[in-house]
Amino acid sequence: MHEIYGKRQLGELQPTELVITILLSEIASIPIQDNGVPLVNSIVAVLLLVSLEIINSAVCLKSAKLRNIIEGNPIVIIRDGVVDQKRMKQLRFSSEDLIEQLRQKDVFDINEVKFAIIETNGQLSVMLKEKHQPITQETLDSTSKEKGLQCMIVNDGKILEKSFSDCNMDENKLNKFFRKNNISPDEILFMLADSLENYTIVKKDKNS
Repeated sequence: MHEIYGKRQLGELQPTELVITILLSEIASIPIQDNGVPLVNSIVAVLLLVSLEIINSAVCLKSAKLRNIIEGNPIVIIRDGVVDQKRMKQLRFSSEDLIEQLRQKDVFDINEVKFAIIETNGQLSVMLKEKHQPITQETLDSTSKEKGLQCMIVNDGKILEKSFSDCNMDENKLNKFFRKNNISPDEILFMLADSLENYTIVKKDKNS
């Protein structure tokens, strides 16, 4: 299965991938449970499902819009320490669910949370407030920059305007950054930004 999904654990699979995995296991077990079912029937069905998943993955890799429709987008439910109750209702994510997943991240005090994000696979990602983050050499360095929540604003050369509100970005600010650094979106594999105007850019490999 690594060839199809890469090195993902079960909890990291997208919903469509999880469904395909369950179907594959069920179909593969049919000839074992019923000797009257030809083995070739299961082989054809397995190959068909695997082919569909590979095609789906390839199309989603090329099309951000289709990927968003199929997989959805990460949702911020705690922003700057404030719980977004409207987003929680939209996700049908209860307070008990939130507290439980925070505990699974070794966070036992919600007041320590700066950002919390529900990822597309349903897992919770947490960014602690600066004073509650683990001490590192970078945090000990008084000259190190404060960092906000990073969001992807360019993916494979395409500008993701839906992410602008999450990182205090707008079209004018982004175009100004491009002009100042003499770079165009077409050259960028992905670009991350936060509300404090910290940027991370990975350029496309010209040989790939």
